[in-house]
Amino acid sequence: MTLHITPLSSALGAQISGVDISQQLNAEHRDAIEQALLTYSVLFFREQPLTPQQHARFAANFGDLHIHPIYPNVPEQPEVLILDTAETDVRDNAIWHTDVTFLPSPALGAVLSAKHLPAFGGDTLWASGIAAYEALSKPLQNLLDGLTATHDFTRSFPLERFGNTAQDVARWEDTRRKNPPLSHPVIRTHPVSGRKSLFVNDGFTTRINELEPAESEAILKLLFSHATRPEFTLRWRWQENDLAFWDNRCTQHYAVDDYRPQRRVMHRATILGDKPF
Repeated sequence: MTLHITPLSSALGAQISGVDISQQLNAEHRDAIEQALLTYSVLFFREQPLTPQQHARFAANFGDLHIHPIYPNVPEQPEVLILDTAETDVRDNAIWHTDVTFLPSPALGAVLSAKHLPAFGGDTLWASGIAAYEALSKPLQNLLDGLTATHDFTRSFPLERFGNTAQDVARWEDTRRKNPPLSHPVIRTHPVSGRKSLFVNDGFTTRINELEPAESEAILKLLFSHATRPEFTLRWRWQENDLAFWDNRCTQHYAVDDYRPQRRVMHRATILGDKPF
């Protein structure tokens, strides 16, 4: 098979064809996909019906996999979490966010597979943190370089939404103990490409540590708005068995919650990353 790459916008995104990712990747295809991820930040594959085992195997080509502390997972393949609107409150995905930035070493990336889709709605948007950073004025870039921000698990996973049973409460409290608020750079340097990216998100970032509270609130509001300007974004209209693979180190995403009471089921495998700098 010959792998084909079709860019989708100037900021980010490409569609990949000519590869069956239900099969074990050869070295050439694996390296080409990894390079495309570095170039385009989010990749899309059509018509890729995967079992949870095949899903996890594809994701594991690019790193060790994470087991989410809150969301349910596939029992026989716990690295694959289930986002099923019939079973779980997934409103925290309907906000611009970067996955699991409450971890000391947030995710390198994630692989999302569409299993059951509503008749309409349910698109996902991605935004490029690299494009957003490069569009900032030089004085603002200079201000932000060297600053750090606090990321807090409870901002997107409040107890009132994830504590419906005694078992849920115990899981939530254990997750909070294991994941206290921590700090990451406001501007992250990509560990492979060396490019700089905004690394704050409305899902988990609570404040810029070196600023006064009012200053932090104003700057974060500005950055959250700036980072998601339309020219830095891409919108994907899902088809069943689509697969998306994104670089979590330099993107945000937003799952549009515009399809209820219809059901939407997605499977996700999350690839562990490294400590931001």
